[in-house]
Amino acid sequence: RGTTEAMIDWPNVTESSYEELGLKPEELQRSKCVLGFIPVIYYSVLLCVGVPVNILTAVALCRLASRTKKALYYYLLAVTGSDILSQLFIIFVGFLLETAVFHRDVPTVLLHVVSAAEFAANHASIWSTVPLTVDRYVALCHPLIHRQISYPARARKIIAAVLLLSLASGVPFFWWSDVWRDSHPPTALDAVLIWTHVTIIYFLPCTIFLVLNSLIIHTLRLRQRQQPCQEERGPPRRLGKTTAMLLALTSVFSVLWAPRTVVVIYHLYVSSVHQDWQVHLAYDLSNMLAMLNTAVNFFLYCFVSRPFRSTVRDIVLLKGGPLHPHGALPQQQAPTNASISSLYSGNKRSQRDSTPLSPRRNRKPS
Repeated sequence: RGTTEAMIDWPNVTESSYEELGLKPEELQRSKCVLGFIPVIYYSVLLCVGVPVNILTAVALCRLASRTKKALYYYLLAVTGSDILSQLFIIFVGFLLETAVFHRDVPTVLLHVVSAAEFAANHASIWSTVPLTVDRYVALCHPLIHRQISYPARARKIIAAVLLLSLASGVPFFWWSDVWRDSHPPTALDAVLIWTHVTIIYFLPCTIFLVLNSLIIHTLRLRQRQQPCQEERGPPRRLGKTTAMLLALTSVFSVLWAPRTVVVIYHLYVSSVHQDWQVHLAYDLSNMLAMLNTAVNFFLYCFVSRPFRSTVRDIVLLKGGPLHPHGALPQQQAPTNASISSLYSGNKRSQRDSTPLSPRRNRKPS
């Protein structure tokens, strides 16, 4: 999720390069990194915590997906897998290895290849959330259509398409400039790449999240006003948890990535990271916030989902956990509420997995 290049104050311009460019050293003075080795410690801790919890999340989601055959789990699994790729390429390879260990003393072509891979992983991590949001919107606002079009095979195809497009979208960023070390002002190519980057990773997905989440909230409020006062309270609570989870995922992303988006645009038009230590500091901190987004989903799932917590507990305690009988598989064509609340239902597992919902709930989705 965004390239995290060098944040330690290693020299980036030699004396001979000053002379060759005909510029004075003070004209190419690199901004100081006031954080020192704090980013190295931060990213090391984030990697040591984030990768294990994301792997645990992936295993739990795989187990839940195999049991319930719900498309929802496949989308969540794609988000988790993309987060792991972001942590490996951006934090481990891009920052800790290239910068903190090798001080970027590696072939230039390799630096650009890694940069393209970082952006591809970043785009996949963010855009994997978009099909999840669309799926939840269709489930809540168009339940009959959702029953027809949402199933694991289609979800896997959509995920594969998102990953391929993300990989292709990372190719142009082979030419991304190193904002910490490039002394020249941003070029026209830099401007194109920066605007393409912030559009792909922030403006476009946030617009989709805002529109669909607003429609979901509007639909739920409209249905609540239309429900009779004596209606049972179970389904609304479950739908509330589903909506809360979706809003939490998209809101956390929007908040954590907003500072980096602002700083990148500020670097382009006002003052560069290379020359202004304050912009340098803001860029470092914004990257640290953005990367935090790769490690928080596990805690959100645990906070909201009882089935997820139970599955994680079984994995930690090395319990296999019973798989669903084949007779329960037709529930993937079950009523809308079963699909909507598969992750967030607070009902007992036996009721959720083997007992179809009543026709009364089919007619009145929350």
